[in-house]
Amino acid sequence: MNARTLKIALAASVALNLFALAAGATLLVGRANVERRIEAQHRAPRDHPFMTLVEGLDPAVRDRVRDTLRASARAARPDFEETRLKRRQATALARSADFDPAEVSALLEQSRAAELRGRARLEEDAVALLGTLEPDDRAALSEILTRRGRTVVRDKGDRKAREAASHPAA
Repeated sequence: MNARTLKIALAASVALNLFALAAGATLLVGRANVERRIEAQHRAPRDHPFMTLVEGLDPAVRDRVRDTLRASARAARPDFEETRLKRRQATALARSADFDPAEVSALLEQSRAAELRGRARLEEDAVALLGTLEPDDRAALSEILTRRGRTVVRDKGDRKAREAASHPAA
């Protein structure tokens, strides 16, 4: 093989590798876009982020709405923490050598019940709050009743421990 043939072969190899690399990147990006679209279809539509809805209210109403919703979220927090705890326990039991299907099912049922209690509390408080608003404000905030389609419980670790460490009691 002479130098010219080697240069042509090298150029062809580089071009083929670049083409393969571009095709792989296109495939990955395309797959991510498809997954994102599928996930978006499973979520309830929310035109605006929640806090944008609250920010659009009259300042006096906005503060009351924000305080009421925060209080409601604090009241429902134990239910959602129980949801995450029971789900972690079920996962740990499923991974362990002492796997007991009945106990895992019971833990998952307890997790679902806690999540439903938390959601019910949030929804009841939201409806009560909406009942105190003027029709225009109520119409604007009615979107808080839309429920996200995802039911994945995200385990964010021990949030209480992190919060206690960052906000020591006075």
